[in-house]
Amino acid sequence: MRHRTLAVDAAGYVAAARQIASPNFDARPQDAEPTLVVVHGISLPPGIFRGYGVVRLFTNTLDPATNPYYATIAHLRVSAHFFIRRDGSLIQFVSCNDRAWHAGVSSWGGRERCNDFSIGIELEGTDEVPYARVQYTRLAALLLALKRRYPIEAAVGHSDVAPGRKTDPGPVFDWDRLARLTGAPRLAPGAFGQGTPDAV
Repeated sequence: MRHRTLAVDAAGYVAAARQIASPNFDARPQDAEPTLVVVHGISLPPGIFRGYGVVRLFTNTLDPATNPYYATIAHLRVSAHFFIRRDGSLIQFVSCNDRAWHAGVSSWGGRERCNDFSIGIELEGTDEVPYARVQYTRLAALLLALKRRYPIEAAVGHSDVAPGRKTDPGPVFDWDRLARLTGAPRLAPGAFGQGTPDAV
């Protein structure tokens, strides 16, 4: 499945994405530009795909009475800039110019609070189930669009910026495939790559 080239406009939005506004964001620190992309994996309820749990979590409308797991997370105020479903459809919750609340306690390249300088992309999935081919295609197109708009230096996993606390997108995520699709060496400085996470 092929997707048209994506573009991020000056306001930080991707016109090709479905726009669903999340209230869970704020302004980036003054003069902070996004230089990092953090790739996440999520499914709600865990292991169940194609539902609306993620959207409801990010819009503070998750009903804790509908699933026992929801009762443990409904109080959270979190978001990501983007969500890529199993079929490759793209949802945007927060402008890339703003700070979405996705990484939590985190650090990369000697800098703490990755939300300040990163863009968060959630993939619908789990640590154990391989991601769909179309998700990689869409993710690669989005990364290239972000690179054209912002000085993005690396794309890393949530587990890389919060080692020991987070495991997503998990061992099934194929970083080499993503590198091939973006045309960027996986470990090259200044390109899309995992690099070296900060020590815990």
